[in-house]
Amino acid sequence: MSIWRKVTTAVRGGVSEAGEAIVDNQILRILDQEIRDADKELGKSKDALTGIIAKRKLADKKVESLKSSLTEYEGYAMQALDKGDDALATEVAEKIAGLETELMGEEGVAKSFAVSEGQLRKAVSHTDANLKRLKQQVDTVKATEKVQKAQAAVAARHSGAGSSMRSALDSLDRLKTKQAERAAKFEAASELAESTEEVSLDAKLKAAGIVGGGASGGDVLARLKAKRGR
Repeated sequence: MSIWRKVTTAVRGGVSEAGEAIVDNQILRILDQEIRDADKELGKSKDALTGIIAKRKLADKKVESLKSSLTEYEGYAMQALDKGDDALATEVAEKIAGLETELMGEEGVAKSFAVSEGQLRKAVSHTDANLKRLKQQVDTVKATEKVQKAQAAVAARHSGAGSSMRSALDSLDRLKTKQAERAAKFEAASELAESTEEVSLDAKLKAAGIVGGGASGGDVLARLKAKRGR
């Protein structure tokens, strides 16, 4: 694979990832729009079904009207025959034949409408049920999304609070360390001051002849001789 094909593939991959990210971020809006589109299509199907039902009913009425006319003209033909008027009976018979032909056509039309109506009713009912289930599932997804966003917000706040708590504890430890260092310095200064005061006081006592200095060499020799004579 050439370098340019690799670059092109990489760019296409980036575009694909970006597209997927957009879809993921807008998935609920997309679902809502798709449901609205499905609702519109279902509405069109219901309108079509209404039209077919109306046409089927008109065809049924036409069939019933033709059957009624056939019955009526058959009665007229029987009356003409009863009167021995074959010419009139023949004319009526031709009328009946035309009505029968028309009836066969209308029955075919009515049957065709009835079949289409049944198929469309089934399709509409199936689509309507699926759409209702889809809407329920989308409502559930939306509720879950809200709950998870709330959980994420709580988790983020908790994480922030934990970070703030750790920072506060660190600050407290540093402050305690500084205070301990200050206390040690204060104690050392106090001890040094006391030591200096004691040295100064001893010097003053020696100068006043109240406290003697260390023993002289003569004193030590006299003490040793005294021990020897015992």
